Amino acid sequence: MELHNVLDFPILSLSIFLPTLGALFIWLFVKGDEAVRWASLAVSVATFLVTLPLWIYFETGTSHMQFEEFHRWIPAFNINYQLGVDGISMPFILLTSLLTVICIISAWRCITERVKEYMLAFLVLETTLIGVFCALDAVLFYFFWEAMLIPMYLIIGVWGGKNRVYATIKFFLYTLAGSVLMLVALLAMYFKAGHTFSILAFMDYPFDFTWQFWIWIAFFIAFAVKVPMWPVHTWLPDAHTEAPTAGSVILAGILLKMGAYGFLRFSLPMLPDASQYFVPFVVVLSLIAVVYISLVAMMQKDMKRLIAYSSIAHMGFVTLGTFMFTQQAVEGALFGMISHGFVAAALFLCVGVLYDRLHTREIADYGGVVNVMPVFAAVMMVFCMANVALPGASAFVAEIMVLIGTFNPSDAAQAHLAVSAKWVAIIAATSVVLSACYTLWMYKRVIFGDLTKDTVKGMPDMNMREFGYFVPLILLVVWLGVYPLPVLDVMHASVAHLIEQATTTKLDAAAALATAAPMQELAVR
Repeated sequence: MELHNVLDFPILSLSIFLPTLGALFIWLFVKGDEAVRWASLAVSVATFLVTLPLWIYFETGTSHMQFEEFHRWIPAFNINYQLGVDGISMPFILLTSLLTVICIISAWRCITERVKEYMLAFLVLETTLIGVFCALDAVLFYFFWEAMLIPMYLIIGVWGGKNRVYATIKFFLYTLAGSVLMLVALLAMYFKAGHTFSILAFMDYPFDFTWQFWIWIAFFIAFAVKVPMWPVHTWLPDAHTEAPTAGSVILAGILLKMGAYGFLRFSLPMLPDASQYFVPFVVVLSLIAVVYISLVAMMQKDMKRLIAYSSIAHMGFVTLGTFMFTQQAVEGALFGMISHGFVAAALFLCVGVLYDRLHTREIADYGGVVNVMPVFAAVMMVFCMANVALPGASAFVAEIMVLIGTFNPSDAAQAHLAVSAKWVAIIAATSVVLSACYTLWMYKRVIFGDLTKDTVKGMPDMNMREFGYFVPLILLVVWLGVYPLPVLDVMHASVAHLIEQATTTKLDAAAALATAAPMQELAVR
């Protein structure tokens, strides 16, 4: 029995707005940096606990939206406050609430100026991120999608590095440009689909191919920037380099997933004909990200930039799996997003631990760290191995599923590929070797070797607070790698329904609708 049926409780609304309500309380009533830190932690933990029933009471085996809420918002334009989650969106809500807790703990001693403003920005950011994954009205979705820019802009622009203004403006302009096109596409769908902004109604409406073609392009630009896909990826390394550690964690862990989520929620189910038509285009861009960006990562001297480029390469696997239209590939892409949320977040936290001690991210400034920080070296090794998709880690499950699904794509995907999908899978599989090259080479240069630098000799090992926020990430990466079935069961029915939508052309749906109309009239008579 689902929780909302038992208690009739608006759990999604509470999950969305509790962080902002907590932020408002802290802003008005909490004084002193230490008190602000504890209050912010309490709000983030409370939000995480509120989201847990979504997992506990989630009904598997159905693709229907659950925990739904509906209220009239702007009736004149048929804009509604409509929320709901399925097996595709629900895991990202838990991921967001968990990483927010970790971000606040990780910034406990790193942020010493404007502590209250920093914590408030993170709590408001949590509201916008959860809202994106809950929204079932296009205007509501767009509101949360755009509102996310404000706190993220402040987190990087105020508490970032020396080139933070450049990185922030670049991030803002890239994302805003794509979002404007998405707004145009949503308005076009609104007028075409009978003056509704319902995401579920958009999925059912039979848009003709011309409309799908142009709307798909607008959506693609918006989502590709957010993923980010090559060649609109250049904002990400700069944003990661200048962002504070917690900013990089939430950027890699959640914000990059919003673009891929957009493909799954909008492009595939609403625009299936155009999605099939553009399969070769997406596959080529995904393979460039997997191979070329991995080579770029190998040449980086800054640890944060290396992990940022690594994220782009891993997200290339996600977009590749998404457009194969098979159960294994799409589930692998979804599982890969969740896995990457943990692994990339942990790697940025590892860089943050080193930066807090030496105030440099240059690989050449380290060496022999294992001699003075053996516990940290062991923790970082776990996540480096996970990053190269070692069997037993969550990333291995994701990548092997994507590769299996790519070797045996759906007929809809293979029909549009000029070459055998097996060649696509072979090229994609090179990422396993390439990721091992840049990840393990970085680890070797930072952790191993002789202890020759005096600055490194004075580095203390991790304290309990730092070790504490790594523990849940280690447990989740290993658990998902060894026993991924609970997560796959949650998403299975929703992915099956999505594939059915993506491989059933709107032209067929329109013909079926036209055929059904006379039969309905006859039945009425």
